[in-house]
Amino acid sequence: MKPTLYRHPHGITAVDAEYLYPGHAAAHIIVDAGRAAFVDVGTNSSVPYLLGALDELGIGREAVDYLLLTHVHLDHAGGAGTLMRELPNARALLHPRGAPHMIDPARLIAGSQAVYGEERFRRMYGELLPIAPERVRAVADGERIRLGGRTLELLHAPGHAQHHYVILDRAHASIFSGDTFGISYRALDTEKGAFITPSTVPTQFDPQQHIASIDRMLSLRPESIYLMHFSRVSDIPRLGDSLKEQIGALARMARAHAADADPASGIRADMLALWRTLARAHGCRLPDGELEHAFDGDLTLNTQGLIAWLARTGELGRGAKVQP
Repeated sequence: MKPTLYRHPHGITAVDAEYLYPGHAAAHIIVDAGRAAFVDVGTNSSVPYLLGALDELGIGREAVDYLLLTHVHLDHAGGAGTLMRELPNARALLHPRGAPHMIDPARLIAGSQAVYGEERFRRMYGELLPIAPERVRAVADGERIRLGGRTLELLHAPGHAQHHYVILDRAHASIFSGDTFGISYRALDTEKGAFITPSTVPTQFDPQQHIASIDRMLSLRPESIYLMHFSRVSDIPRLGDSLKEQIGALARMARAHAADADPASGIRADMLALWRTLARAHGCRLPDGELEHAFDGDLTLNTQGLIAWLARTGELGRGAKVQP
């Protein structure tokens, strides 16, 4: 399949993973001195596009050294087992908490089916193939790897998920952030730049950890951050401040509705109102219906994640519904 590519500086190419719809999820390829690495890979359905991207870039499959999987949520890592079968020299690098789930995805499948339902899970993700243990490596916080002539640092970054890390390319002032630095769809860009929202999805969202991980990234003073949803953003201090303010606001919203009989309705409504207000202040001119449609999937998953966080901390009211 012919991939849609976005060329960025410093040997970085974003590949549209064609997950849900074009422009929603980007896998990134880093190339240096003839060697390559993928940062996140999308789903099984994304794999033909990623292989097509290698062909278009003139990169042999044997030249791919790493799959750098920031975390094992399936939009990031669901296609890893299938892709690894096409890359004879690649190793999958994961956080120690995530690595076992790529070797034996049974618990990952069960957890995802609990969120999406079995039928939707099969339709979206298909069969998750395991990766042989000898091809999986768990990485320590601060571990450095070589890719061609460049050094990449892998930094643990909990908050969105406990098993999350980000990739620092210090020489080029860049970070590949998975979902820890939020979501920024290009359709919401304005003359003021990118618009960003946090991702508080089930089941491991923690606001304090999330803000601490964002602060850690900001302390590195990156010029650009590469997001799975969707690719390169700059003006990082502004975006980081916005993310931290929103995470605090979402946590307060969740607590305000914790005792409701149906907390999901209130949380979702308040979240949509916040994002609509912020988007309008940012200069976004999409009609309200289109704006809500753009936010729809994230509203649902973020609401589920906030409710799971309340339940985990014991703050969810006894009469509340756990699922939105």
